[in-house]
Amino acid sequence: MWQRLSLRARINLLLALVLMLGLAINVTRLVLEAGPRVQAEDQSVIRLAREFIDTIVVGLNEAPDPEARLNQTVQDLNRLRHVSITRQGEAVEKSETAQSLDGNADARSPPAWFVALVHPEKTAVNVPISIKGKPGSLLITSHPNDEMAEIWDGIITQLQIGAAIALVLFLITSRVVSRALAPIQTLSDAMTKIEAGGYDTRVKPDGPPELTAICDKLNHLAATLGNAVDDKRRLAERIVSLQDVERKEIARELHDEFGPYLFALRAHASALTRLADGGAPSAEATRKHGSAILEQVNALQQTNRRVLEKLRPVGLTELGLREALGALLRLWGESHPDVTIETAISQTLGDTGETADLTIYRTIQESLTNVFRHAGATCVSVTVEPAEPSSGMSAAGRGGARVRVRDNGGGLRADHKLGLGLTGMRERILALGGSLTIASGDHGVTVEAVVPRDARY
Repeated sequence: MWQRLSLRARINLLLALVLMLGLAINVTRLVLEAGPRVQAEDQSVIRLAREFIDTIVVGLNEAPDPEARLNQTVQDLNRLRHVSITRQGEAVEKSETAQSLDGNADARSPPAWFVALVHPEKTAVNVPISIKGKPGSLLITSHPNDEMAEIWDGIITQLQIGAAIALVLFLITSRVVSRALAPIQTLSDAMTKIEAGGYDTRVKPDGPPELTAICDKLNHLAATLGNAVDDKRRLAERIVSLQDVERKEIARELHDEFGPYLFALRAHASALTRLADGGAPSAEATRKHGSAILEQVNALQQTNRRVLEKLRPVGLTELGLREALGALLRLWGESHPDVTIETAISQTLGDTGETADLTIYRTIQESLTNVFRHAGATCVSVTVEPAEPSSGMSAAGRGGARVRVRDNGGGLRADHKLGLGLTGMRERILALGGSLTIASGDHGVTVEAVVPRDARY
């Protein structure tokens, strides 16, 4: 049941229990102190009564009628509060005054259990007397009814005042706690809206410093999530845009490259058909058209290989990343013999996965394209090594590869903007959970990418 209570209800319940406990302790203290107070009252009253009797009895024998004087003295003493006095041989009971006090059941009378607790038995003392040589005694009995009633009234008053004070403190503290915890409901509502996609939700910092800090962090979290969603949307739009650009480039290349070759093949095939229909075809003419067709087919094969290379590197799956990169770097070296290409591919790289291999290959390919087109460098170094899981990857624990392409060219201009190639690669790597950075200085450009390992590896 405790687990089902809200924080506000728990605090209020604990506060109520503490106040009730404090009130109970205070009342218990008063009840425990009542017994010693009543006993002290008994002893005081009996001592005073005894001293008074001792003083009066001294002159009894000199009175004309000692018995009448003694009876009158006893009757007068019985008018005192808290005591009753009887002669030896009389019934041991209270005087009329004591009986009226003891039997009064007004609002001030304490309950029987309280009387039994603080004054379980009456205190009585025999005082010996002698009247003309005749021995006797007086019995003094204490009746602290007024003292017990006064103590009981004090307990009731303390209980009423304490209960009123506890109630006021409870209401005030409950109000303060409610106001202090009010931002929690606001935080809960804001979290519900953020969960539903309302990333523009903001909470006004309010309440104690701890809740104010939570409000600030929730606002920052909502803003971060909103930015992440916007970045994701822009990334998706960018990917779609890049895909459209790639499709347009492939369509244009197919149209510009394949179209003329196919038209030429069609023309030569038509010429061969006409020669065949003409009767005895000329061997020279047939050879001429056949050679042309072979040239066109060879050109088509080269164009097809180039298009396939753009779509997927040849041999990457069959030969592996290391061999495919070696072939790529050899081609660049053969086409640019004036540029030194330094290569360092770690032997401990291991398997990174098909998607990661393709991303690494494309990153190096695009970086080298930019170097040979724009950098004017005489030396370029390519490094591929294992990356630690914490090296800029959101997919913790997956590992991956660190790719670094550095040249000694003139660097980038201050107002330089990345082209579609590197922009597409950066977005591709970010989508995989990695990172790509480009640093430019007086001694060239460094492109560094951290590519995570495929999730299934």
